[in-house]
Amino acid sequence: MRRFTCRREIDGPPKPVIGVLCCNEIANRPIQAVATRFVEPLVRYAGATVLLVPAVADAMDTRSLAGRLDGLLLTGSRSNVAGGRYGKANTEDDSLDLDRDTVALELAGRMIEAGRPVFGICRGLQELNVLFGGTLTDTLDEGHHRSTDDATAYETLFDHTHDVTLSAGGLLASAIAQPSISVTSVHRQGIDRLGEGLTVEAHAVSDGLVEAFSARPCGGDVLAVQWHPEWDVAASASGQAFFALIGQALGAYRDR
Repeated sequence: MRRFTCRREIDGPPKPVIGVLCCNEIANRPIQAVATRFVEPLVRYAGATVLLVPAVADAMDTRSLAGRLDGLLLTGSRSNVAGGRYGKANTEDDSLDLDRDTVALELAGRMIEAGRPVFGICRGLQELNVLFGGTLTDTLDEGHHRSTDDATAYETLFDHTHDVTLSAGGLLASAIAQPSISVTSVHRQGIDRLGEGLTVEAHAVSDGLVEAFSARPCGGDVLAVQWHPEWDVAASASGQAFFALIGQALGAYRDR
C-alpha cells in the first residue's frame, strides 16, 4: 500500500504543456485518436509534456483550454479540411472530420491571439493556412505528394521522399543549416493561395508547392510543414531540428 505525502507543489520545475489535437476515428466505435509518433518527439526533442485534446466540438471549451496550454500541435490526419472552410462547396467525402475542423480552427485562433506558439504538420499546415485566410487545392503531383491510401500498409506508407528548398534566413533553414532537405509527404490537399501574413519557409523542388510557412502575429511562433518530420525522427536530423524549434518556442513563451 502506498503511503501518501501531502504537498502543495510537485517536485521539480514544470515542463511546458503542449496540446496535441486528436482526430475522430472509428475502431468498432467512435474514438479519439492520435498516432504515437507525434507524441514521442515532443517529449524527447522538445522537452514538453503532452496533453491530448479531443476533437469534439460540443464538448470543447476552447477559450478555457487556450488559457492552460503553453503551445499547440495540429497533427497530420487521414481526413481532409472541409471545402466550406475556405470558400469551396463541401463534397460527399468520407475523409472529412468536421469536428476536427471546428476545434482546430477555434483553438489555434485563440492560442495565436494569446501569443502562444502553434505548430502544424500535414493537415495541421492546411488548417493553419485556412485560419490565416488561405485556400487549399486537391490537384497535386502524386509522384511525390503521395496520396493517402487506406489500403497501403502502414510500414510502407512513408517509404518515399522528395526534395524541398528551404528559404534562406528562415526558421527552418537556420535550424537545419542546409539549403534543401529530403522529406516524406502523405497528403491529398495542399496550399493553393497562401494565407495573409504567412512567410514561406520551404518549396517543393519539383512543382513549387509551398511546403512550410511561419508567422508571428501576436508574439508567439506559428510554424507548419507539409511533410512528416515525426516519421523515423531518430534517424532524421531535420526532423529533430523541427521538434527542437517547438521546444525553443515553448521555452520562450514560458520565460516571458
